[in-house]
Amino acid sequence: MHEQDEAQLTPDEYKAVFRRHAAGVAVVALRDGDRPVGFTATSVISVSAAPPILAFSLAATSSSWPAISRAQTLAISLLTSNQGDISARFATSGIDRFADGGWRALDTGEPVIEDAGAWVRGRILQRVPVGDSYLVTIRALEHGTSESAGPLVYLDRHYHPVGDYEI
Repeated sequence: MHEQDEAQLTPDEYKAVFRRHAAGVAVVALRDGDRPVGFTATSVISVSAAPPILAFSLAATSSSWPAISRAQTLAISLLTSNQGDISARFATSGIDRFADGGWRALDTGEPVIEDAGAWVRGRILQRVPVGDSYLVTIRALEHGTSESAGPLVYLDRHYHPVGDYEI
């Protein structure tokens, strides 16, 4: 990418654009040996329904990257409008993100957030380096859903509830 000679956005300009893009909020979590690892992600996307594939991106400098690079499976919990505190906790560096509870381990060991709107357990298919990040693709293996609350949305560095919605 460095060989391109056309003008491009600076990192700050690019971030300013995506601060105006509302995104759903998720917690990506896995087992790394005997310890749970997890982080907040607003980059989760559906890629394909058949086969069921989703993806997220993660900075190569993330403290969670070494665990993701070794993992075979993980779980993604889609947060609800009353779970902004959980999102903030899993976005905070240098703390035990699991210490305050609010999660449970699946029978296969992956952590999921309690009362999340939905969760998906999946097998990692690819870890593709893209710029200063990795695009991680996952094949969905099992899931759970809840009708506990509307989705949590992140926009311009703040959490927002979604108004009227139907599921």
